Amino acid sequence: MQLTLAQHPITDLQFGASACLEGTVLIVDAAELRRLVLEDDSIVSIDFDIVRPGEACRAGPIFDVIEPRAKAPGSGSDFPGILAAPITAGVGTTHVLQGAAVSVLAEISPDLTRSATGRVLEMSGAAAEASDYAALAHLLVIPHTKPGLARQAVEKVYRVAGIKIAVALARLALNHTPATLQTFEPVTPASKTREGQPRVAYVGQIFSRQRKPAVDEPILYGANTDGMLPVMLHPDEWLDGAIVPSLHSWFGGTETYFYQNHPIILDLYRRHHAREINFVGTVATIAGSDNFDRERHCRAAANLVKWNLQADGAVLSKYGGGLPHADLAETARLLESMGIRTAVMVSDVSRDRRVESALLFNVPQVDAIVYNGGNGTQWQVPRVDRVIAATQEFTELLAGPMTIDAANIVGVTNQQGASRMRALVY
Repeated sequence: MQLTLAQHPITDLQFGASACLEGTVLIVDAAELRRLVLEDDSIVSIDFDIVRPGEACRAGPIFDVIEPRAKAPGSGSDFPGILAAPITAGVGTTHVLQGAAVSVLAEISPDLTRSATGRVLEMSGAAAEASDYAALAHLLVIPHTKPGLARQAVEKVYRVAGIKIAVALARLALNHTPATLQTFEPVTPASKTREGQPRVAYVGQIFSRQRKPAVDEPILYGANTDGMLPVMLHPDEWLDGAIVPSLHSWFGGTETYFYQNHPIILDLYRRHHAREINFVGTVATIAGSDNFDRERHCRAAANLVKWNLQADGAVLSKYGGGLPHADLAETARLLESMGIRTAVMVSDVSRDRRVESALLFNVPQVDAIVYNGGNGTQWQVPRVDRVIAATQEFTELLAGPMTIDAANIVGVTNQQGASRMRALVY
């Protein structure tokens, strides 16, 4: 398996009468995209807008952020299991519009107990400087759904609409020569050409059973992970549309863009290409709902890393709230007991900003911990004249000035490494 990303830099988005890619400017035909999305009769209308880096504007609530990508002919399917048959992702060439994003706005707040505003896209000011998303040109997609739909049906409409539009935009680049090509060196646990280099695996949670997935919720190749056991995946599958976030988008703190640019996998690839390590593969798992679930999942994941990937070391990350820390720590403890050195990434879930209360576990063997904190950080954001929202209520709510938590600014906090926030003990 080998994946090549054909990268086309985008410096601006503009609306026009005919969609095309003109150098580094992406021309968007809103009428054409509207026809594409309205094929789903759950959507009664859809609006579009564009925001650019540095603009004094604010948008929300953000349901998802997606990098426009499309498979080259003969290279497989876009988002297999969601837009097409669930054939293997991560093969062939995928065209990427770097610097652009499709961001879907919701008509509903994700969770009133956490934030009335939901996650907000800030494009200027100090808060924007903390988010990589503020450096992108965003096509904002604002679907208006049929009244009376169940919440999860609405959220699935958002998911499918966003990725359809992202793929349609990226297809405009298929006949253009990319500025750069990024090809990932093949990863295989059976490689015999890297003697002496430590064999390193990645174990990533993709869902937590703290929440019940919807029956038709697409997470892994279009399936909802219910009853899932840990499974080995090639790292290219993560990067190429095999995995999308749960419809509980606020819960995991991830966006589709995150999986497409997974920082842990990309850094392991960087070190693999530099011949510092032998990146032998990944395991996708979920956090359990009870002790039986946890024991089963943790042991299965550890066994895959030990016996199938034959790793010397493993990097682990979590998904969801505080409870998945326990699954992360137990998997790492089992790996350490098998002679596999581990490094784990955890995020700040404490209110008192103390590392001791945020870790939620104390396992002496698990002593290489990357703590990407920052959830307690707040900004006072000013009033902005331009607000893009799905409803008038949200428009008024987001106008500011207001105090906003880091976790409620999309792209600032992320449990799996896509964050500029770091916690320091001093």
